[in-house]
Amino acid sequence: MVQVIFSQLHNFHKLWWLSIIAAIMSFSYSAIAVGLSLAQIVMGPTGKTTMTGTLVGVDVDAAQKVWMTFQALGNVAFAYSYAIILIEIQDTLRSPPAENKTMRRATMMGISTTTGFYMLCGCLGYAAFGNAASGNILTGFGFYEPFWLVDFANACIVVHLVGGFQVFCQPLFAAVEGAVAARYPGSTREYGAAGLNVFRLVWRTAFVAVITLLAILMPFFNSILGILGSIAFWPLTVFFPVEMYIRQRQVRRFSTKWIALQSLSFVCFLVTAASCAASVQGVVDSLKTYVPFKTRS
Repeated sequence: MVQVIFSQLHNFHKLWWLSIIAAIMSFSYSAIAVGLSLAQIVMGPTGKTTMTGTLVGVDVDAAQKVWMTFQALGNVAFAYSYAIILIEIQDTLRSPPAENKTMRRATMMGISTTTGFYMLCGCLGYAAFGNAASGNILTGFGFYEPFWLVDFANACIVVHLVGGFQVFCQPLFAAVEGAVAARYPGSTREYGAAGLNVFRLVWRTAFVAVITLLAILMPFFNSILGILGSIAFWPLTVFFPVEMYIRQRQVRRFSTKWIALQSLSFVCFLVTAASCAASVQGVVDSLKTYVPFKTRS
């Protein structure tokens, strides 16, 4: 119901306050996870760790280790999927200074902060729980005090997902409604002081309902996250920016810079393909023991 209500916000510009709240929530639960992991390392007990992670023949078999490694790459890629909404965010900025300059600074700060927290969560989480570390680091503290802090962190995740869902869906909402308005001009007419739009109300509500139903029917968090991350990572975060840079700066074909950029794009494509395949395999494997509305990941 909360997502249905927030999805009725007219456009991306109306979401600035929700985006700020979501960012604060993300910082909060990440900081809590890092702090709890560090406390677990200091106080003990800690899990068994090895240089190469889970042990083949002990924790997993060889095929499972390969699939899980690639799936993890997809989860990492999802953390940098902000490129999907980069232009929409830049469009909300005021000038002066120029929007691209502000966006460049914000992007550098965002990437640095995100990378720092994810590296801390990954390294300290593994040091705390070892090869038994779960996909969601906070679930590892389910039987540790202080319980209220873990509950608060999980509440922050819920609020963050509410804001994140809206931010990522607004470009899709705008694209669909723009296409419908171009073909059927009368369908997007607004009524009353509140600007009620029947088409927007019906279609956005239906979209949220369908997505919620799919999430309930397929509760494979890490696998689905890996699929979404891998699909969006290479084309939107790497390929298009690289190609635009090459054309804008007129980088000569087969020059050192051209080869370096194309090599980066190709490596990222391989990462995308491998992580997508591994995530799909994870869903297929989970479906073997899946019971609708009962199985939870």
